[in-house]
Amino acid sequence: MKPIVAIVGRPNVGKSTLFNRISGRRKAIVDDMPGVTRDRNYIDVTWDDRTFTLIDTGGFEPESKEDILAQMREQAMLAVEEADLIIFLADGKEGLTPEDHDVADLLRRSEKPLVFAVNKIDSQKRMEGLYDFYSLGLSEPFPVSAEHGIGTGELMERVLSLIPEYREEPLSEDLTRLAVIGRPNVGKSSLINKLLGYERVIVSDIPGTTRDAIDTLLTANDKKYLLIDTAGIRKKGRVSQKLEKFTVVQALRSMERCDVVLLLIDAVEGVTEQDTKVAGYAHEKGKGCVIVVNKWDLIEKETKTYEKYVDDVRFKLKYLAYAPVISISALTGQRAVKVLDVVDSVFAECNKRIGTGVLNRAFEEMTKGHLPGLFRNRTVKFYYITQTTVKPPTFTLFTNFPEGIHFSYERYLENKLREAFGFEGTPIRLQFRKRG
Repeated sequence: MKPIVAIVGRPNVGKSTLFNRISGRRKAIVDDMPGVTRDRNYIDVTWDDRTFTLIDTGGFEPESKEDILAQMREQAMLAVEEADLIIFLADGKEGLTPEDHDVADLLRRSEKPLVFAVNKIDSQKRMEGLYDFYSLGLSEPFPVSAEHGIGTGELMERVLSLIPEYREEPLSEDLTRLAVIGRPNVGKSSLINKLLGYERVIVSDIPGTTRDAIDTLLTANDKKYLLIDTAGIRKKGRVSQKLEKFTVVQALRSMERCDVVLLLIDAVEGVTEQDTKVAGYAHEKGKGCVIVVNKWDLIEKETKTYEKYVDDVRFKLKYLAYAPVISISALTGQRAVKVLDVVDSVFAECNKRIGTGVLNRAFEEMTKGHLPGLFRNRTVKFYYITQTTVKPPTFTLFTNFPEGIHFSYERYLENKLREAFGFEGTPIRLQFRKRG
């Protein structure tokens, strides 16, 4: 999977500025799909044809009354646990501080590759102050100015030399890869153990490609499943389970290689902000998704309790309207075994292909009487549509004005494609291209 690079440092040293500089994008990403607007503290970056996931740990500072030092230390420990490489950032304007020494001591004891950078070095006077940072006993500090882009090229050259190279591997078609994700204590390990226990089959541990990860093979009903990164899910007492805001980072590792995401929701607490962030990443990555409402046995039942609950989930996760919802109790086993049946259905939809002839006949009906309208006083026309790939199902539409397709009309086409062909549980991608 993609290597993870985390930027660590005490508050106000410029972590977010460096994050924006390396990623080449502003931190807050606004999607044109309703309900997806949110701050992002992670992003996939390509630098010199090398791909990795970059994390700004500043966005994960816990909402706590603890002193700044305690918050900074916990934040650094979280990044150390998850990342493949740490960029330790200090402030060359303020100079060396006791907090920098504390972070350096923590990182020195870890076994993670480390690149040390001192930010805000944009003058000769501050360059002279760089020598104070050698007392930390870390690698030679890279002088940078994240705001002006000074020194970031040299810094990234060093980073790329220390992280593994990412090569995307084709996934086997006869194996369904599952990522069970969700906030701490939502019941991920209970569900996994229940799934493994239902079918009395041989379970083998296969070394995963990620650090400390073990992929568990499950055979049920003559079908094979791979439960991704279950070692990380089962660990108890790890520091990352103390900070709910870091859940999204843990999910990144397991989601990269999966076909279908099982998003666990705590039935008692309902959908939280972190649930929406993790679900949004699954949608953006084009993964199949099943929303699993766990601890359903703890909910007091009344008339239409389930229907009302599902409506609330749909409202809070508008962009996952295509994902099926199933309520279970991983503890008692109630309906847990049915999860795999839903997964099979979603996996089939992710791989569904529609013939070009059938697709174009249906598309003609979709657009009859409901065209995109005018673009620069000219009629937008469609010529034909074809499905180009699966996982997720992706369609290319040839038109005279690709730039004239409003996102609301794109949503209309997506809804019509679902009405005609299903695609439950999987995102749909539409690409508009100019003919010829």
